[in-house]
Amino acid sequence: MGPPEALAILGAGLAAGAVNAVVGSGSLITFPTLLAFSYPPVVANVSNNVGLVSGNVSGAVGYRRELAGQGARLRRLAVIAAAGSVAGAAALLSLPSSSFKPIVAVLILISCVLVLVQPWLSSRIVARREQRTEPNGNKAQGQEKTSVMLGAGVFASAAYGGYFGAAQGVLVIGLLGTFLDEGLQRVNAAKNVLVAVVNGTAAVVYIIFAHVAWLAVLLIAVGSTAGGFLGARYGRRLPPLALRIFVVIIGVISAVKLIFF
Repeated sequence: MGPPEALAILGAGLAAGAVNAVVGSGSLITFPTLLAFSYPPVVANVSNNVGLVSGNVSGAVGYRRELAGQGARLRRLAVIAAAGSVAGAAALLSLPSSSFKPIVAVLILISCVLVLVQPWLSSRIVARREQRTEPNGNKAQGQEKTSVMLGAGVFASAAYGGYFGAAQGVLVIGLLGTFLDEGLQRVNAAKNVLVAVVNGTAAVVYIIFAHVAWLAVLLIAVGSTAGGFLGARYGRRLPPLALRIFVVIIGVISAVKLIFF
């Protein structure tokens, strides 16, 4: 790897860390970058996941004020997220490598759609919360049902994150926003914690059982850590539409590369 390639991967990590803190689809930047420099798809996915963990953590730390009072809930959900992540990582390592490219190409396109519809999803979350009126007599039963459904959703999204994970943050925002009576900034803070758990758990599995390109990991880690702090601090000032269009363009190019090249 020469200096231009190293600089490009570092820059991709910086952008991905910032995007993950705000939107949750940074892998649509770093993963295609590694593909462009001829990393095999599975190695690129594994190395990308490991490298982004520190950025996930820095994004969560940057939102620490919005995490106040959510500790008990997030500890419960983190256990579920870790279990789902192990399932997804195991699927990645056990399925034939030839199946990865077509599966991930489809997942990337789905992720691009999720990134585009996030504003609509957020507005639906707010509207649903405003309309939600649970009768007093059914409150406990309703909360129990919500808890089970949220847990199942977190497990499924974590399994997706353990396998690939682009735009898993958008999925988690949708889940938390639908089932919890919290503002979107607090939901986003909780999302950052759960995504960090998912990626961190998968990273442990990958380090033990898979081939990791450590130089790429180091560059992505350095970039994404700085990007996570920058995204948490300044990300709300970026034009949301421009950010989404950029992420989607990168994602579509990546999907085309996986399908046709």
